[in-house]
Amino acid sequence: MNYGVVVFPSKKLQDLANSYRKRYDPHYALIPPHLTLKNVFSADDDQIKDIADKLRNVAKKYDPFNLKVYKVSSFQPVNNVIYFKVDPTPELEGLHHDMHKQDVLDDEPEFAFVPHITIAQKLSNDEHSDIFGSLSMLGVDHEETVDRFHLLYQLENGSWTVYETFRLGKD
Repeated sequence: MNYGVVVFPSKKLQDLANSYRKRYDPHYALIPPHLTLKNVFSADDDQIKDIADKLRNVAKKYDPFNLKVYKVSSFQPVNNVIYFKVDPTPELEGLHHDMHKQDVLDDEPEFAFVPHITIAQKLSNDEHSDIFGSLSMLGVDHEETVDRFHLLYQLENGSWTVYETFRLGKD
């Protein structure tokens, strides 16, 4: 089964992201707006129980932290994804790093970690140019406190749902 680890932002930020995603993101109906900490990976039932235990320990290492979204950016020319750029805090960097360490999932990330919330993807070059041109003028300035992350699993229809939620901090 496929799994992933994400942070879901507040409803306010999700509503803002969805106002663009419903037009520009074909994954709109499959998963709410999110910040990916660990990309898709496969595990069986026994493995995922062990991974969940390890993620619980990772969550204990980090206190709740401030999430700051401050502009619209793009991954072009690598790909035509447009996103809300998230300030890379030490906590986000640490969580991402710990989820790829030998004692959790022991794999190298496919790409450098750029914290973001996708608002448009799978665009043609012309679509990307037009949409990014208008969205990059948006004044995005949002801050909130993150106190949890989520282990998700993928359903047969391609949508994602929460397997387990992990609260940050020692409590």
